[in-house]
Amino acid sequence: MNAVVVAVALMLVLSLLRVHVVVSLIIGAVAGGLLGGLGIENTLAAFNKGLGGGATVALSYALLGAFAVAISKSGVAHALAEKILAMVGRQKSKNTDKVKWLLIMVLLIAAVSSQNILPIHIAFIPLLVPPLLYVMGRLQLDRRLVACVLAFGLITPYMFLPVGFGGIFLKEVLLANVAKGGVDVTGIKVMQAMVIPATGMLFGLLVAIFFSYRKKRVYHTVAAGEVGSASSNYSPRSLVAAGAAVVAAFVVQLWLDSMIMGALVGFVVFSASGVIRWKESDDLFTDGMKMMAMIGFIMIAASGFAEVMRETGQIQTLVDSSVSVIGESKATGAILMLLVGLLVTMGIGSSFSTVPIIAAIFVPLALQLGFSPLAIVSIVGTAGALGDAGSPASDSTLGPTSGLNMDGQHSHIWDTVVPTFIHYNLPLLAFGWAAAMLL
Repeated sequence: MNAVVVAVALMLVLSLLRVHVVVSLIIGAVAGGLLGGLGIENTLAAFNKGLGGGATVALSYALLGAFAVAISKSGVAHALAEKILAMVGRQKSKNTDKVKWLLIMVLLIAAVSSQNILPIHIAFIPLLVPPLLYVMGRLQLDRRLVACVLAFGLITPYMFLPVGFGGIFLKEVLLANVAKGGVDVTGIKVMQAMVIPATGMLFGLLVAIFFSYRKKRVYHTVAAGEVGSASSNYSPRSLVAAGAAVVAAFVVQLWLDSMIMGALVGFVVFSASGVIRWKESDDLFTDGMKMMAMIGFIMIAASGFAEVMRETGQIQTLVDSSVSVIGESKATGAILMLLVGLLVTMGIGSSFSTVPIIAAIFVPLALQLGFSPLAIVSIVGTAGALGDAGSPASDSTLGPTSGLNMDGQHSHIWDTVVPTFIHYNLPLLAFGWAAAMLL
């Protein structure tokens, strides 16, 4: 039995049984390392070595968390929540659907913007979502739908639009690694390569909205302002300061290509504006880091898990086994490459980390099978993105849970991971395969 398959399967089963994701990752890594022949000492050494790889991401999230708390101090989220709540109050019971659609659109636009316009990634979720939980409760809006909306906005932009995080994934990760494999990517329009898989994501979102979670779901209603760290006190001055801080963070991130520095500058702008008093800044900074601490630790543990999987050498074995099954069939080759990508990303939790691993093997194989350069880019890109939704260790699932479970009524596994897996990974498999055969 392949060590990678066992490790990922064990991690997923334990997570489904409500074992904490960090514990599941550690147990899965140890089991995979032992089965892969590393022994306990080498397994732990590989795991410890991999922990450092997640440190930068964890620090980025910690600083983004501090920035998010600073924004919440300005009252922006509560201002939005109050506007929507007032709309709920004005609408008759039959017309609350208008408010529901407005809320869904606000969250979708915020998620998409966090990837491309203001690349703060998931840090906006614990800032924006908790003040809206009361509104969601009044509307009886199924939070599984909200999780799917947020996951769509976090994933689809980077796998289709070549700006912000999409610029990093599509140009610096995807095209660069495909080129290393021997494909001439000159003149390839990456959006053309990824438009069919992105359509699969849109299909999954529409199914979630209009079929799976269209019915109302009752939650224990928490009073407005009782959940989250956002301040209900805001003024034109604090809102202007929030806008200035967001712009400053955006400019610095683009200029220095650093989320860490962008978040830090944004926090400093808040302090300088007086919205955050100097004596409060230390406590707010700490609160922000605490808010994102769980996500940071999971990402660190996921990096350790990924390093153990690499050290076993059985990712290569897994790919080689797929090659032996494929033979000369392009249809079989496409689906097996996508399934391997799904499995690897589910374990690692990062599509950005998956692409370099699978591209080295998939690109020569795809060339041998006669796929076009455009189809190869689509296969590798889709195989990397597969599993981002639906992985317990992915920030695309951890982020939505961090906001939706602020009052303890949203399960990470059953209300975020399972719904996003069903609605996005399954359509991605189908549409990714279609893209490979048509391009």
